[in-house]
Amino acid sequence: MPPVGLQVKLIEMSENPLSLLYVAFRQCYASRWAGDMWDEDGSDERKAAFIREIVRSGHDSPLEHVKFTFAIAGVSRALTHQLVRYRMASYSQQSQRYVDMKEFGYIVPPSIAGDRALRTEFERCMDEIQRSYRELLARFGEQGVVGERAHEDARFVLPQAAETKIVVTMNCRELLHFFAQRCCQRAQWEIRALADKMLEICREKLPPVFENGGAKCERLGYCPEGKFNCGRFPSKEEVTGNM
Repeated sequence: MPPVGLQVKLIEMSENPLSLLYVAFRQCYASRWAGDMWDEDGSDERKAAFIREIVRSGHDSPLEHVKFTFAIAGVSRALTHQLVRYRMASYSQQSQRYVDMKEFGYIVPPSIAGDRALRTEFERCMDEIQRSYRELLARFGEQGVVGERAHEDARFVLPQAAETKIVVTMNCRELLHFFAQRCCQRAQWEIRALADKMLEICREKLPPVFENGGAKCERLGYCPEGKFNCGRFPSKEEVTGNM
């Protein structure tokens, strides 16, 4: 198969997220029961303003009540090895044990795609791996080993560039944490592209929470990365005067 590109689709999110967050936040500050507050009428504008104010204050634990579920394709195994480190999330990933990968798609890094010699070598390597994978399956078949029993060992030759598909569910608090780290210019290019696309969707669906989401430097006004500062923002030491 030829190289493939990133696809991100929001397939589900919590119903009535504004109302849910509104009563969850209010319960922390009110003597009344959230069950009664839920049945009250109130404009979305009023709820959004209240949520913005509380989110700006740094009180973020109630954000865990609202979650987003994304279908993601056109990403590499190298990316998902990074993604699944976010443990406050749920993942359902395409299995190379059960899925035949004889015609696997793959992701080409921009640094390779933009150089003819590098791209030629990269694609030659992908073609050779596909040939080896098919040869292993054929040999297993001659031995009467087929299906998942063959796939589970033949997959050992597959590259990190191989495309995978995954369903990801994160709550708002974890999404903000994910964006703070992976929208950063220092993040690996592929997972940064994924984070940027997910943030774009979240901002559209729930702006009171995500309109200021993104790399942590954008929220702080300075870079907390010390000597790893990319230069977009001044360092923390420059801002505080503690050099």
